[in-house]
This record gives sequence, C-alpha cells and structure tokens, in this order.
Amino acid sequence: MTKRDMGMVFIILLFGTLFGTLLGELLGWLLPDSVVKEFFLKSVEFNLGGLVGSETGVVTLNLIMLTIQFGLSLTFNFTSIIGFASAYYFLRYFR
Repeated sequence: MTKRDMGMVFIILLFGTLFGTLLGELLGWLLPDSVVKEFFLKSVEFNLGGLVGSETGVVTLNLIMLTIQFGLSLTFNFTSIIGFASAYYFLRYFR
C-alpha cells in the first residue's frame, strides 16, 4: 500500500466541497421556490472575524507602520457536504 500525501488529500477534499457548492448554486437557479430549495441552499457561514468579534469578517493587525488584514470565510450548505462526502468516497475507493 502506498501512503497518500496529506496535501493531495486536502486538495481533493477541497475540490469536492467546491464542486458540491457549485452544484448547490446550480440547483438554486433550477429549482422553484419551495422547501426543497431552502433545504439545499440553507447555509452556515464561519469567518475569522467572528472569532474576535469583528462584524466585517476581517481581522486587522495594526503595527503602526504596517497594517495587515486577514480574512477567511467558509460557507457550508447541504450540497457542499454531499460534495465533501463524495470526494472522501473517491479517496477511499481509489487507494
């Protein structure tokens, strides 16, 4: 058995999640307004700003001469979880 590089595993899982999110956006355009559409498109958002209490989602580090801003926002919905699970299955199947 060969060991997988953790970077490659992370990239495959990330692309699976991105594909699931893209599928969710496509479903948002195709489905009529209904409970099914709300179920597939209801999302949860995590960002760095929430950790420090910033409303903008950006963490600012002011070093007098230099100001650095960090921002990271992750949005998950049901279809992105399906994409993540599909990528995980792909990793398990193709060892």
